[in-house]
Amino acid sequence: MRLPAEWEKHEATWLALPSARNPDNWYEKSAAIHWSFAEIARVLSRREKVRCTVNSPAEQERASAWLRDADAVMANVEFFPFPTFWGWLRDCAPQFVQRDGRVEAVDFQFNGWAYLDDWQDDNALPQRLAEKFSLPRTAARWRGAPWVLEGGAIDGNGENVLLTTEECLLDQQTQVRNRGASAADNEQVLREYLGAEQVVWLGRGLAGDDTHGHVDDVCRFVKPRVVVAVNERDVSDANYAALSENRERLAAARFADGGKLTVIPLPAPRPVIYQGRRLPASYANFYIGNGVVLAPTFNDAADGEALGVLRELFPDREVIGIYARDLVLGGGSIHCLTMQQPARE
Repeated sequence: MRLPAEWEKHEATWLALPSARNPDNWYEKSAAIHWSFAEIARVLSRREKVRCTVNSPAEQERASAWLRDADAVMANVEFFPFPTFWGWLRDCAPQFVQRDGRVEAVDFQFNGWAYLDDWQDDNALPQRLAEKFSLPRTAARWRGAPWVLEGGAIDGNGENVLLTTEECLLDQQTQVRNRGASAADNEQVLREYLGAEQVVWLGRGLAGDDTHGHVDDVCRFVKPRVVVAVNERDVSDANYAALSENRERLAAARFADGGKLTVIPLPAPRPVIYQGRRLPASYANFYIGNGVVLAPTFNDAADGEALGVLRELFPDREVIGIYARDLVLGGGSIHCLTMQQPARE
């Protein structure tokens, strides 16, 4: 059993289109945020199926109009009546693993990042999806209770090595996912349900990240032994110390055979502030699709540099910038919104 890398071939990408059930997720930008989703779907639909969750037939009708207007390839767009409230599918969709040539769904508990309400429909998504596609489904448990894990908290290289942060998985005070669980307990669960043979532990995530430390905003695998890590150059920035420590941990990490990680620095945009609150804007929140990489941009001087880094790392894929300054008002960006369903081995 293994968790395929994001760059491996997809059967489809899942995307939850904006819901009228949660109009405040993007503040006053909610009325226009669907164009960001439509652009993501437009690009992906030219390369793979895009499977969209909707809450009602009326939402499906509206979403179809958005996507047609945006020139998405509608033959590659499918809609499913799977209700969600928050809709950040990276965190509530199943983790898809490959075992014996087939794809299986691992169902981790989603509990609103351990601080929000109205998460029950999002938590039910893995079961609904697995039943619809007749996928074997395993519910992750620990000490008799459902194990809480969001997809943004981990990143894998396709060879059973995962990245994560202590801030997210080990916190026992602020946003507690699994009370009393140690690093060893986490590693045991990740081994049992995702096939992880090694976990590389980073320290903290970004300032302003309301998920409390998701790794997909600070460090990502781009090849089995290569990662990009966000590099904050401003020593006065709130992220400087944490990101510097993360790079030190990456430099010290070793694979089972003694090999080292190659660490490529990824720039950080200037702080994105809304109503006095810092938002988790990061170029690391990109999504790797079939033949394409969708990278967030922020109308920042570092946008071009970040896209250039990714283009050098993905020469066989088109790297496309997606404006994400509005998206990040909701607390996440492109990677947070999407979940890949891998093709069968």
